[in-house]
Amino acid sequence: MDPAQRAELFRRLQAANPEPTTELHYETPFQLLIAVILSAQATDVGVNKATARLFPVASTPEKMLALGEEGLMEYVKTINLFRTKARNVIATCRILVESHGGQVPAEREALEALPGVGRKTANVVLNTAFGQPVIAVDTHIFRVANRTGLAPGKNPLEVELKLLETTPPEYRHDAHHWLILHGRYVCKAKRPECERCILTDLCDYFQTVQPLK
Repeated sequence: MDPAQRAELFRRLQAANPEPTTELHYETPFQLLIAVILSAQATDVGVNKATARLFPVASTPEKMLALGEEGLMEYVKTINLFRTKARNVIATCRILVESHGGQVPAEREALEALPGVGRKTANVVLNTAFGQPVIAVDTHIFRVANRTGLAPGKNPLEVELKLLETTPPEYRHDAHHWLILHGRYVCKAKRPECERCILTDLCDYFQTVQPLK
């Protein structure tokens, strides 16, 4: 995909969804951080159901730390890997309280030092909570970037770095939201819904499979 095609791809995604954001429900950077930790290998819908009960009770690191692992598990037991996630969340809350004054740091290194927080989670928080123009590459973005030819790569980091390098600056802040939503609802893994895709004339995959139909 050449620079003009990339710019057109993002122009269309922006026109279709001018103000994209995460589908996780949150009110503060701390709540977003916890929701993203819980969302690993789980659906946003499932996480939102759990946090709708959890956040009114434990909206800060101090309050969540007071719940303890056992108390927290009662709220998140419907989420995949809930035991491990509860352990990581409590450990993260302890670090936030003891080392960051109860605040979520806005630096990648500090975020990635928190239990349960990898590069993707850190990028989501940096972008969505703090407005930094970084791109979190999940399975949806990895698939869309490779399938369309937007930013082919062998692993998420390679795709992330290519997207950062090639995405026009005016689209960089919202790029990962557009691509996640496109992968989640249109460019699906098992059966991409090309018939309702607004990007088919720009897409390597569509150009390849069309003659086979």
